[in-house]
Amino acid sequence: MPPETPRAPRRPTHRDIHGVRLDDDYAWLKAENWRDVMRDPAVLDGEIRAYLEAENAYADAFFAPRAALKDTLLAEMRGRIKEDDAGVPAPDGAFAYYSRHRQGGQHPLYCRVALPAGEEEILLDGDAEAQGKGYFHLGAVRHAPDHRRLAFAADLQGSELYTLTVRDLETGADLPDRLEGATGDLLWSQDGTVLFYIRRDAEHRPSKVFRHTLGSDPHDDVLIYEEPDKGFFVSLAETQSRAYGLIACGDHATSEVHLIDLRAPAAPLRTVAPREAGVRYEVEHHPDLGGEDSLVILTNAGDAEDFKIVTAPSANPGRAFWRDLVPHQAGRMILSQIAFRSFLVRLERENGLPRIVIRTVFSSDEHAIAFDEEAYALGIDGGYLFDTADLRFTYASMTTPSEVWSYEMHGRGRHLLKRQEIPSGHDPSAYVTRRIFAPAPDGARVPVTLLYKAGTPLDGSAPCLLYGYGAYGITIPAGFSANRLSLVDRGFVYAVAHVRGGTEKGWHWYADGKLDKKTNTFSDFIAAAEHLIAGKITRADRIVAHGGSAGGMLMGAVANLRPDLFAGIVAEVPFVDVLATMLDATLPLTPPEWPEWGNPIDSAEAFHLIRAYSPVDNVVPQTYPAIFALAGLTDPRVTYWEPARWIARLREIDQGPGPLLLRTNMEAGHGGAAGRFDRLEEVALIYVFALAMAGASADAGSTGN
Repeated sequence: MPPETPRAPRRPTHRDIHGVRLDDDYAWLKAENWRDVMRDPAVLDGEIRAYLEAENAYADAFFAPRAALKDTLLAEMRGRIKEDDAGVPAPDGAFAYYSRHRQGGQHPLYCRVALPAGEEEILLDGDAEAQGKGYFHLGAVRHAPDHRRLAFAADLQGSELYTLTVRDLETGADLPDRLEGATGDLLWSQDGTVLFYIRRDAEHRPSKVFRHTLGSDPHDDVLIYEEPDKGFFVSLAETQSRAYGLIACGDHATSEVHLIDLRAPAAPLRTVAPREAGVRYEVEHHPDLGGEDSLVILTNAGDAEDFKIVTAPSANPGRAFWRDLVPHQAGRMILSQIAFRSFLVRLERENGLPRIVIRTVFSSDEHAIAFDEEAYALGIDGGYLFDTADLRFTYASMTTPSEVWSYEMHGRGRHLLKRQEIPSGHDPSAYVTRRIFAPAPDGARVPVTLLYKAGTPLDGSAPCLLYGYGAYGITIPAGFSANRLSLVDRGFVYAVAHVRGGTEKGWHWYADGKLDKKTNTFSDFIAAAEHLIAGKITRADRIVAHGGSAGGMLMGAVANLRPDLFAGIVAEVPFVDVLATMLDATLPLTPPEWPEWGNPIDSAEAFHLIRAYSPVDNVVPQTYPAIFALAGLTDPRVTYWEPARWIARLREIDQGPGPLLLRTNMEAGHGGAAGRFDRLEEVALIYVFALAMAGASADAGSTGN
């Protein structure tokens, strides 16, 4: 007998904000001890746990009759994974380092070989470390510059609270230097005797940087930086030269960087440029640029909306000493840079497509690496070396599996190092990738990337999964996913709507999808769906929308605005209770999020703007599409109670046939299951839901990729 539909008890509460009464029947779903739950899920209130488990049982009952399809999808997706795959070794001194998986293994192994042709040495076995643990995720794994030790960060709850461990690579024994409650970031000093790491504050915000000397008591670690602004997060990075560690502080609009001299780890920090509202910058280093030790800075300062690259002397790095190296060019957005001894490499995007540009440091000559496909994804990897002419980059498209290339920056030749292997077979020519543009209500042209199987009828009958995100300036690349083929082989068109809030078309594309322009993100996604329908690529009763985190907010918004366009909606860890979260300054992400959404505590205008679109606050009596929401109990980014309150509210008021499903992973956080095969279980459930709601065939096409 199927379980009864869960009904969360209604316990009315209200408060008055800016003269407006806010009623909330489900505030009780937020555990009063939520900080403790992040560290130990067992302390969750029993009534809340019972409700979440009832929702899980209800979702399981929906999927139970479709178990055979889920198992088929799992087998297909696992069949596309080369289980004993290995990364390309990256040279560093006398060794080359890489990660790999063993056959059947869930977690990576970190390895090295002595150059030129030594035997493999397993430095860290992720499967062994995860043994017996309900959740296990590795953060940073970094070997010391002298190659004698390895430091690694492990999260055992999904709450992004890591334990840092140091391993002696000569003996294989772990040192007593265990650093608890850290983030996944860490840095080594050049002599390999000092670690730099970050701890979180009571609100779970990464805010304090410590210096730990190996062999000392962690209680004696030196606090070298504490971020005073509750709206700023702190992270650690390293220049390609490995001379400086970087303490990067910022929110979504403003940044500030402090230099750690990794050659003299006890030296005082140096601030590159004091923070200025709206000015962002990232730092690289070159020891001999223009005859002096210099910083190479990627920034939007001076109205460089799409960013420029400047230089400054390391000894005097403030704004007054910045000099343009690569001037701003409107419409060409510089995404990232790597400074090698003889070359400055930048990744940029123009007209929605990325490219790699190589600049010779001492002559300023430039050239770009050319690519042919209509839509694709690129990435650059600096590796461990500074004095090198070899650049590694990654390339993929919706049809082309990921490739790792070596590019000789002097001779301009390229060499394929690795192509993602699909053991069950994949023929790129059997699939089609297209880039189309959907007209938004205000005249903007929204890029939409399509993937479908050759021969798929484009007469309006094809089911479609339409994915969107649209926040923080994050671009959704037109890259390869072997998992998607399980939908595409069943006749789906897989579409990515590159809506405003990302930077696909430059920084203005992001600025036009935040704060008072946030609703452009929603109208862009709706425009993409309407354009797909008008072009007879699909039809309304065959579209399943999909988004996660901030993209989950997009899902909640379009469900309220245009429920008629979608047969179903998948919302992973969805940020749907926007107003309540932005009104709670004690939550980990609230103060840093105000530059993205607005501060409804201080601003009545921001309050009314957010209240007008916040999904939970705009649920109304109407026929909603079927919804599948996924949550993580220990998620510090989108707390579990957001999707729980959303589904509870929908159950109360939805006039449609449903289903409305909520599935909470009781042993994971924002990223869901950590193991590579465990994560496939969640993907398979999403695809089962999409197939069922779109009325698509459960049988794959004849090629069966």
